[in-house]
Amino acid sequence: MPLDDAADCDAVVVGGGHNGLVAAGYLARAGLRVRLLERLGQVGGAAVSAQAFAGVDVRVSRYSYLVSLLPTRIVADLGAAIRLAPRRFSSYTPNPANGGRTGLVIGPHDGSFGAIGAAADKDRFAAFYRRCRLVTERLWPTLLEPLRTREHARRLVLDANEPEAAAVWQAMIEEPIGHAIADAVHDDLVRGVIATDALIGTFARLDEPLLRQNICFLYHLIGGDWDVPIGGMGAVTAALAAAAVRHGAEITTGAEVFRIQPDGLVCFRRDDEEQRLRARFVLAGVTPAVLAGLLGETPPPLAPGAQVKVNMVLKRLPRLRDPGVHPGQAFAGTFHVNETWRQLDAAYARADAAELPNPLPCEAYCHSLTDPSILSDGLRASGAQTMTVFSLHTPHSLLSADPPISGDQLTEAVLASLNSVLAEPIQDVLTNDAHGRPCIETTTTEDLERSLAMTGGNIFHGALSWPFADDDDALDTAARRWGVATAHERIMLCGAGTRRGGGVSGIGGHNAAMAVLAALG
Repeated sequence: MPLDDAADCDAVVVGGGHNGLVAAGYLARAGLRVRLLERLGQVGGAAVSAQAFAGVDVRVSRYSYLVSLLPTRIVADLGAAIRLAPRRFSSYTPNPANGGRTGLVIGPHDGSFGAIGAAADKDRFAAFYRRCRLVTERLWPTLLEPLRTREHARRLVLDANEPEAAAVWQAMIEEPIGHAIADAVHDDLVRGVIATDALIGTFARLDEPLLRQNICFLYHLIGGDWDVPIGGMGAVTAALAAAAVRHGAEITTGAEVFRIQPDGLVCFRRDDEEQRLRARFVLAGVTPAVLAGLLGETPPPLAPGAQVKVNMVLKRLPRLRDPGVHPGQAFAGTFHVNETWRQLDAAYARADAAELPNPLPCEAYCHSLTDPSILSDGLRASGAQTMTVFSLHTPHSLLSADPPISGDQLTEAVLASLNSVLAEPIQDVLTNDAHGRPCIETTTTEDLERSLAMTGGNIFHGALSWPFADDDDALDTAARRWGVATAHERIMLCGAGTRRGGGVSGIGGHNAAMAVLAALG
């Protein structure tokens, strides 16, 4: 399609999250006139860092946490100065059956399966993930390509000529992932360690026939290891913003878009003044529901989020009940709390009945163990650390239950769950801020909806979808082939709500930019 010379710009990007910044960077690099409009006073969306506690010099990643799905190709294409660091240990899971007196370490060596009486699962655990890679390693490169159909994706996996490939495709894509996990390992705790990747941000049972848990599981494994961004999550989006501007994109913050028209007209307010831009294409980094509201259309079905995030600053790492593991090892990766197979299922059942799970499954990360740069020199010298905790099976609906679950109750449930496997209360090692208040900040799905306009507090902007099209899907336009289409030719999604969005990946932004360039011929 030829450019519209009467347009104010070639592309308006609505929303300055990491995906919007990636889209703006690619389009500007291609020589297009690009304007990015961000409602808040800074770009970054959910991938920002902040000094969240008064007088405490630490930059916490306020909403998102780790990076797995950001392809090195996007970083290289845009010339973004992003640095990621691997975690020394994958995970530690204290055994809730004995209050955390033993636990499972998954790390640089072989893991401590024998310590929890699961020595027989050691090789089975490794074999399960080796089989999963038969699917994930073949599909991963396709996320930056036009969509394949399901059958073409299946053939791609089977063309590897691995004897197990067909069975693994069936287990990961066609049947509830809970079946494959239960068949692969036998110990309740080991099963739970695997299962958590199917449930972060997704309220589902492991045997659910709709397979929402399978899609979540696939995305958690497909990009490989989950790394820590050096400088905090805000450093990632700051680098993407700098790259976009360097390529020629114009970024405007404090610009609240209130209407989008199918013909490419974008209306926004800035400094109490209404302004208009007409663009050849509009790329929406907002949720599909928010975009529908801006277009004056009926929003898609709600797909609420299902997590709570708690940020803390600690004077030091808490002591463990397990004498065989040092806290520096236990918290260097993912610290799984009350996430055995049975506990996860019981928590789902309780939350589905509008009750707060007890104990609450959750997992903690101490990013400062991998990246101490987020702490001031004084805090580092004192032994201080950051801790981030994510809960599972805490759906948005709990906040409107009868009676509603409050943010304070969710915070208490997270702390109680942690304390059930620690040798001392986590409250005893919290740092106080300048006002004498404990350094603890809880973000609920309501907070995400209110502050970031994430509909239903869903960190994926809606229900996740497979990274391929259904066999009968129409792929007759550039936008459809790249998984970014809306009902309007000029309007495309570019955020986590794209076909392969979700996670701190930039893939949605990349694919929207590729669709625009393909449409322009």
